[in-house]
Amino acid sequence: MSTIRHPAHSLLEKLDGFSVVIDATRQRADIILDRPPLNVISMAQRDQLRLVFEALDEDPAVRVIVLRAVGKNFSSGGDIKGFLEAAPEHVSKLAWNIAAPARCSKPVVAANRGYCFGVGFEISLACDFRIVTDTTQYALPEQKLGQIPGSGGSARLQKMVGITRTKDVVMRSRRIPGQQACDWGIATQCVADADLEKATDELVDELCSFSPLAQRTAKKLLNDTEDSTLSIAIELEGHCYSRLRSSNDFREGVEAFHQKRKPTFTGS
Repeated sequence: MSTIRHPAHSLLEKLDGFSVVIDATRQRADIILDRPPLNVISMAQRDQLRLVFEALDEDPAVRVIVLRAVGKNFSSGGDIKGFLEAAPEHVSKLAWNIAAPARCSKPVVAANRGYCFGVGFEISLACDFRIVTDTTQYALPEQKLGQIPGSGGSARLQKMVGITRTKDVVMRSRRIPGQQACDWGIATQCVADADLEKATDELVDELCSFSPLAQRTAKKLLNDTEDSTLSIAIELEGHCYSRLRSSNDFREGVEAFHQKRKPTFTGS
């Protein structure tokens, strides 16, 4: 009898331009862009990145996912030639693939140094936390090619910084330095370039100290209510709060608080 093989298996047999490292002890997974010197993201790589995020989302050994890169630059963007060669149907899936970090139920941290252009910026915007350095340059340079961002970049950026700043960045292909990105609320934290790994480690360890159930609930609630009215957001928050009240993690948190000890959360 022949074995049914999912198409994703063949897609993931050889990762294109990146690697994945899982540290079960620290409950952490790192997706590492590795196509030096600029870590250009190919069309095939986008499909693989989506599948990897989905797989890590299902892995019970992983609590937090880090998206980072080898070298001085996170990514200079996508493979420009690939856009001309790709089928229209494939191109229409670009935004869905790059939104994988946002759909992932677990916290996702982007560690951005150097160039973070085009799709490199877009996939970082889809993450929950962005740590930048004094070398970071964010940009959506598609106007220089006679094109616009195609993987959610302008839409996500406008939600974060408003239409005026987004037009200035998108329509002028303007670069945003790391500190300015932090001042604008795009980045979570700006550190010296030499401290990027340390800051990332500290954030991951902090996120792992919380209840994974509460973390997943908070992320989904905030994502789901981003476009809702205030009254609907408050209503949904109340339902989520009510469900968590009956969780083992909440009971453990309350007991640990009263006993003045560190809680041991299980995610249930």
